[in-house]
Amino acid sequence: MGDTKKGRDKQAHDAENRQRKWELEQERDRGDEALPGDEQGDSDDAEEYSDSLRECHRRGCDELAAFVVLERYQEETGQGAVEAEAVLCREHTAEESPTNLEGVYANYVFRVTPIPETSTTDTE
Repeated sequence: MGDTKKGRDKQAHDAENRQRKWELEQERDRGDEALPGDEQGDSDDAEEYSDSLRECHRRGCDELAAFVVLERYQEETGQGAVEAEAVLCREHTAEESPTNLEGVYANYVFRVTPIPETSTTDTE
């Protein structure tokens, strides 16, 4: 096959696709690693809330929080990631869903993590 502009464009396009695929694989492989500056990793997010009983984040709700809801998305300017986190009671957690889907990128996260129960459990 001769060296044509169409052939060069196809090679460049294929190379870009391979690079994107490689980058996504690298991100997936690193998905379990702790974030920079986070020595404990993401698995302990809810534990910081277990020491102090917190009320639901929703205005007017005085129920105890049962879950931590985290959404990480790309900010509108594309300059970096934004993390939105809230502690919510069971009822309000059930109403939650991803809200920033236009900011989805390779490291997008929508996670609901239960807050570990403390010694004051609900036995009523």
